[in-house]
Amino acid sequence: MTRIDFHSNVADKLAYTCRLVRKALANSAQCVILVDGAEQLSQLDQALWALSAGDFLPHVRAGDPLARCTPVILTENDGVDLPHHQILINLTPNTPPQFARFERMFEIISSDDADAAAGRARYSFYKQRGYALSHSVASAAS
Repeated sequence: MTRIDFHSNVADKLAYTCRLVRKALANSAQCVILVDGAEQLSQLDQALWALSAGDFLPHVRAGDPLARCTPVILTENDGVDLPHHQILINLTPNTPPQFARFERMFEIISSDDADAAAGRARYSFYKQRGYALSHSVASAAS
């Protein structure tokens, strides 16, 4: 059963996600990041390349010929064929339809009222279905 971690009150979801991906890669994990639309997809793509001069976070978009051998996949469509099912990072306001295929999922929730409300609804959805949930609140510096 998928383990689900909620990280709430995140000031900058993209920067936070980049740091989370860096940590996952340091532990040899493979990630799929589900974004909320093409604009956020492009912004995250750029943010992963620019995290820091000393970091290399190899990533491609879903459907890329190199997806099977790249540890981080970016997608705005949870319904596409995904080569990895270890970690899913959800940046959307919705419950990903295919989340149960993953060993672990991170729900990244900002301090925005609408995003927080959507996050609470997803938390209730998973809880009612018996998923193992954890919750942490990001510090102001996150």
